[in-house]
Amino acid sequence: MRLMPLDSPQLVEQAAGWLGDPDNARWVARSGVAAGLVSPAILRLQSQRADRVIRVFTEDADERPIGVVGLEDVDRAYGTATIWTVLGNKTYTGQGYATRAVSRLLTLGFTGLGLQGINTWAVDRNEASLRVIRRLRFRFVGRLRSCHTIEGVRCDRLLFDLLASEHEELIDASRTRDRGDDRAHL
Repeated sequence: MRLMPLDSPQLVEQAAGWLGDPDNARWVARSGVAAGLVSPAILRLQSQRADRVIRVFTEDADERPIGVVGLEDVDRAYGTATIWTVLGNKTYTGQGYATRAVSRLLTLGFTGLGLQGINTWAVDRNEASLRVIRRLRFRFVGRLRSCHTIEGVRCDRLLFDLLASEHEELIDASRTRDRGDDRAHL
């Protein structure tokens, strides 16, 4: 699996499609890139901002793009950011790709950007994202109550963070899997 920058129109269009897919957007609605209806032009601009790091991740065999992962609100002064991911190609569900993509971007954030803490959140009903968060050893830090709506139902957002000193990159795909799927939408 590789993380690739959004450096071609095809990658930008594909990633924008994944982020704009209503089945994905409902889980990752954010103020940044993954806020729902994202056009390729907006995604291209967002990917060039200093406070964003957005990468497409590939499958192992032929390096076909299958998802997108990002850091947003990167604050180098405070050493913090928020991480998110979307597995765009659902045929790769349950194979640990989203987990490894998040793990690799965490490594980039901690070692490449010098960040000290990276946070994320998941809707309390999103078991796939919560499994990824647990596998990567994020710590629960709080709950925003009744602030997210899925199919007309009010849900909580569970908040997590991970410090640089707590991160260990997952490289082996077999270590990322467990029973259940990996349709992560952090």
